[in-house]
Amino acid sequence: MEGISVLKKSSKAKKDDLYHVIHMIPFGDTPYVKAKHAQLVDKNPEIAIVYFWKAINVGDKVDSALKDMAVVMKQLNRTEEAIEAIKSFRGLCSKYSQDSLDNVLLNLYKKCGRVDEQIDLLKRKLRLIYQGDAFNGRTTKTARSHGKKFQVSIKQETARLLGNLGWAYMQKTNYMMAEVVFKKAQMIDADANKALNLALCLMRQSRYEEAYLVLEQVLQGKLQGSDEIKSQNRAEELLKSQNRAEELLVELNANLPQPKFMDDLGLDDDLVKGIDGLLNVWSPIRSRRLPIFEEIYSFRDQLTC
Repeated sequence: MEGISVLKKSSKAKKDDLYHVIHMIPFGDTPYVKAKHAQLVDKNPEIAIVYFWKAINVGDKVDSALKDMAVVMKQLNRTEEAIEAIKSFRGLCSKYSQDSLDNVLLNLYKKCGRVDEQIDLLKRKLRLIYQGDAFNGRTTKTARSHGKKFQVSIKQETARLLGNLGWAYMQKTNYMMAEVVFKKAQMIDADANKALNLALCLMRQSRYEEAYLVLEQVLQGKLQGSDEIKSQNRAEELLKSQNRAEELLVELNANLPQPKFMDDLGLDDDLVKGIDGLLNVWSPIRSRRLPIFEEIYSFRDQLTC
């Protein structure tokens, strides 16, 4: 009988383990565990937020609780509340969680259309890279997407941040700055997505021949990600819209916002000076810096001649 009892306990323990693995819920009975149960099993986001708050207040996995709560709030369209929560309580979190909190904050800014805050935060993250303070001093970091973990290098992260910065400038109709940033991102780590954004940026400036050359790189499969159906479809759609745009050039010029001049680019001198000297030499040494915006001054000089 004792052997049967042990087997039953062992079987129950295995079922409990499987339950936690399937639902990705940690073990225990703490406020954070209850929050994750409400979020992932009961599908009750309002109750989950209550327990996330409790977890933060009692110091139970504060890093994860704050980030997860903000994600749930975003799903409930409580974006502004989520932004204020991160700003107010991120000081309770470890330095190792600050980068992931910034990423959540960027998504929240996008959700509610706070473009200026996006730009400021992206520039701050770029500063951390050229100062050698990104990735907590390491040359790579572990990222997660769709449940899978993978390694991201500083080079890849810089290009990703620049791509996002370029898109933010696009939302501000600051096409000249967006173009500079997209081109820098492509010089560092080229891919189809950033190329398509650059093509759109050039089209917004009625520079259709240049846009066509960029689209051609994607359509001919010359860039990373060009073989994806999504990239091919978007390239074809942009090409069609470009053909229509060329036929209706006068109307487009009348309706599209005009690009801003370099005096209004929005990049301060400290950032421009700070990110210089390292485009050709990508080194794992922390003290090396990245030359991302070295052409901006030449653009300014041309405009002022």
